[in-house]
Amino acid sequence: MTMELRIAPPLQERPAGVRQRWRERRRERQRLARQDRLAAHLAELHRIRALIGDARAVIASGWVQQGWFTYRDPQGHQRTINAGNLRSIGDRPVTGACLVGAIVQAGGGLAAVRSQPVQRALDLTWHTLFGDDREPIRWCPAPPIRSAQVRDLTRWNDQSERTSDDVVSLLDATERAAGAELERARGGS
Repeated sequence: MTMELRIAPPLQERPAGVRQRWRERRRERQRLARQDRLAAHLAELHRIRALIGDARAVIASGWVQQGWFTYRDPQGHQRTINAGNLRSIGDRPVTGACLVGAIVQAGGGLAAVRSQPVQRALDLTWHTLFGDDREPIRWCPAPPIRSAQVRDLTRWNDQSERTSDDVVSLLDATERAAGAELERARGGS
């Protein structure tokens, strides 16, 4: 019995033109993916800016301290909502809100409290009030950090010397910060 050793022919490499076209297609996919990410970021910033504007309107209808929301009960009495009686608001119309409550209400109410637009609007508001303009905005802080930031905003709102004009001024500044982020994103810097 004789064994014959066969050597396979070398694998042929793809012609240079095929490799080049593949690289061009890959670069184009990457470019389009970057454009999609930028478009999504710009759309989100527009949504955040509009949400902040809507929050300002909620504050204008009634500002609350030491609670999250107010509503009128069937007897016409103003009731304050906080963590202890949150579910009692049901589907009643909100007549007033604190800073955080106004952002939540503008974003769609309690059902939207964990939505990305509401969370990012809170991130931007905190950054506007407490952050450093030279530092980037932390859009997705860890949950314990985000909770601490919401507590910071709540404490700020509830300070005895605070006024509704202070809250409106903060929302104006946050809306301008969203506009500045839009310009930065458009400019690519």
